[in-house]
Amino acid sequence: MSVLTLRLAGPLQSWGASARFARRTTESAPTKSGVIGMLAAAAGIERGDDDALAPLAALRFAVRIDQPGTRVRDFHTAHHGVTGKSMPLSERFYLADAVFVAALQGDATLVTALNAAMRAPVYPPFLGRRSCPPSLPVELRLHDHDDVLDALRAEPWQASPWYRNHHRGQDHIELTVLRDADPDEHHTADTLRDQPLSFAAQHRRHALRTQVTCSVRIPAPDARHLPRHDPFDALDEESA
Repeated sequence: MSVLTLRLAGPLQSWGASARFARRTTESAPTKSGVIGMLAAAAGIERGDDDALAPLAALRFAVRIDQPGTRVRDFHTAHHGVTGKSMPLSERFYLADAVFVAALQGDATLVTALNAAMRAPVYPPFLGRRSCPPSLPVELRLHDHDDVLDALRAEPWQASPWYRNHHRGQDHIELTVLRDADPDEHHTADTLRDQPLSFAAQHRRHALRTQVTCSVRIPAPDARHLPRHDPFDALDEESA
């Protein structure tokens, strides 16, 4: 067994588990369906190829929240390409300035192939929607013989310097993790409909997935040494 870790960072992300009419929301962290879809695209799996999708969907999934970001709302307008008729106004939500680390555990051969696909993707990755490209390389590394929590404990904190600066002086930091529930944890788990079964364009299907919330404690050695930033320092320099 191996674990692949991915860094999901960008100006905007949107991980919708549900949409009603013209309102498209986002979850507070990447969904399993969204991350598996990104891996499937990188590997060149076509939308209707459910047999090729199944091994990816069976991977054990977890995501660490390194920088939660801010939820923002956008109003979207469009016009029909042929008739020019205005389409209904839609309301779309995004996460701004968020950073996550996703971990996927499974057969070493499959996970290694997915890591290679992320380095040279057939279709480019995006963070939930095509309008949300990543700002940094997505693939981090492979972890041999680890489970998802071990891998997430081993990965350095990926938050932006300005965000780490808020935690200056701490030797360690507790980061929230959302992971697939074990069979004996279902009584304490949340339920999401984001277990992908098919990405076929006209017949997308998702099953229910159980998820538990926990945390990992990782070192934050650089947080203590980040320079102090105060915008009023510039005024002090001018007055001197």
